[in-house]
Amino acid sequence: MTSLAFFTVVVGLVALERLAELVVSTRNARWSLAQGGRETGQGHYVVMVVLHTGLLAGALVEAWWRRPAVPLALAASMLALVLASQALRWWCIATLGRQWNTRVIVVPGLPLVHAGPYRWLRHPNYVAVVVEGFALPLVHAAWWTAAVFTVANAVLLTVRIRVEERALDGLDGEVTCATS
Repeated sequence: MTSLAFFTVVVGLVALERLAELVVSTRNARWSLAQGGRETGQGHYVVMVVLHTGLLAGALVEAWWRRPAVPLALAASMLALVLASQALRWWCIATLGRQWNTRVIVVPGLPLVHAGPYRWLRHPNYVAVVVEGFALPLVHAAWWTAAVFTVANAVLLTVRIRVEERALDGLDGEVTCATS
């Protein structure tokens, strides 16, 4: 298998993982809303979906168009980071359980989660997003995609985290945030 074919399979597997996330997210969002949860930050959600879809498409387009030489050490180390980011993401999902989804929904009366990776970080899922965002394209030396996504994602996360913090603060800390 060529490195481009391998990279295409890796990106395809990440895309399937994202679809699995959306299934879990949709189910959990319905549950949160049924429990009286309130959604905020809908305005940036479409931007987030487009940006994350663009990461996958951009990485493939750049790799197939530029066909860069890829040092094995770069590919292997970046693949390890992609796998680690997936493990962290699913640890976050498992820790939050029904309270996790891709939207910002807070349910009044639920305690803030301080277990799993939330013992050490307020927003560990975003660590996974940041790492995956630069590492996935670099599995096949798609430098431009990695750079553009990283900058655009930094701007988006600035907005996203502010929205989540306001949602959490607005209910006196007696809620859990669905996506962090």
